[in-house]
Amino acid sequence: MDVVKITPRGYCYGVVDAMTMARQVAKDSNVPRPIYVLGQIVHNRHAVDELESLGIKTLDGGRRDELLDQVPEGATVIFTAHGISPHVKEKARQRRLNFFDATCPDVTKTHTLIQEKIQQGYSIIYIGSKGHPEPEGAMGEAPEGRVALVSTIDDVRELPFDGSTPLAIVTQTTLSQWDTESLIAAVQERYPLAEVHNEICLATQLRQEAAVKAASDVDMVVVVGDRRSNNSNRLVEVVKKVAGKPAVRVEQVEDLNPVWFQSIDRVAVTAGSSTPTQVTREVIRWLEEYCPTERN
Repeated sequence: MDVVKITPRGYCYGVVDAMTMARQVAKDSNVPRPIYVLGQIVHNRHAVDELESLGIKTLDGGRRDELLDQVPEGATVIFTAHGISPHVKEKARQRRLNFFDATCPDVTKTHTLIQEKIQQGYSIIYIGSKGHPEPEGAMGEAPEGRVALVSTIDDVRELPFDGSTPLAIVTQTTLSQWDTESLIAAVQERYPLAEVHNEICLATQLRQEAAVKAASDVDMVVVVGDRRSNNSNRLVEVVKKVAGKPAVRVEQVEDLNPVWFQSIDRVAVTAGSSTPTQVTREVIRWLEEYCPTERN
């Protein structure tokens, strides 16, 4: 079976920076213990397991301000690459916790944009995924009543703003550019004067474009990424919806099912921006060693 290795794929610079910071914090003997990460440092369990092996505990399963309550006095906390709201930062200061901020620079840029638009009198329509930590942090930059989350067309119909409200449309960095376009169009149809600020990061966009392009010349695409990784799941979606080709997401080599490839001659492999390189390499190696003679 012919295996096409899609580039770019895997870790983006924001993830590299976050992991590097966490490793440095773990190695610094002057940093107070214990050390916690408020949520998964990036959405990949292999990355989380690595930090656990370094003595960094991951707190997950709730809003960031609730998770912060689990951090004991005098401990250290790391804020994840997805960004953190000003409220949570201030709460950490008030509790005199030691903290390090691993927010991706592209996410920081979105936070700054929202701050500026709020100061200029705008309200924010944030296009993002419900329950994802990135919208939680970014939307925390706006006062209550001046920001609304849009994940579906139905959400657009429920928006509370009237036609006289100055509005800015802002997007989560890891969304599909194609799905975002349709939601932006729906918002603009209701609010024609709304400003559009498409904040999908370049790393996400390039990975999606490369996956769609490669899909046109293969029978199937394998995306290596965690089930909670928004950008990994979006890669599967764009291959299916835009390229019209079969696609599967696997978290590790053990997830590969030989049955999937019995009628496949050419497969492409990509990885979400939070997927460690070694995990993707193992998947590629398995596919390269898959023998067509094993087909039934």
